[in-house]
Amino acid sequence: MTATDTDLTLTVERVIDASPEKLFDAWLDPETMKRFICPGETTVPSAFSDAHEGGRFEVMMRVNGKDLPHTGTYKEIDRPNRLVFTWESHASRDDSEVTLTFTPGTGGTHVTLTQVRFHSEDQREGHRKGWSSILEKLAALA
Repeated sequence: MTATDTDLTLTVERVIDASPEKLFDAWLDPETMKRFICPGETTVPSAFSDAHEGGRFEVMMRVNGKDLPHTGTYKEIDRPNRLVFTWESHASRDDSEVTLTFTPGTGGTHVTLTQVRFHSEDQREGHRKGWSSILEKLAALA
């Protein structure tokens, strides 16, 4: 049985040696976002965040000299526990959504990122690689 695009979900997790507050705030601060929301060799020349529920954000990723906007709307901001936002890009569905949870524990904060709704399994796996790289860069900043 093949999953439909509405069934496709991914989850990536990482324990990061930093407080939930510090990690949560990183996702809302444009200057910090430019330093870690850039998977692989991607750079982020600009980022914007209107950090309140209903507010918008934009991360302009530069890949091989081409600027690719990644935008969304904050749906839930529960500092420092949970952050939910839409994820709008050239490689995602318009109704894709990302949920981040920050749980304190042994060795730091357990960060869980879940994204729902993809066009295909290949796009889901591409996003898995991207989000894993982003969490790795966030850990390096912590």
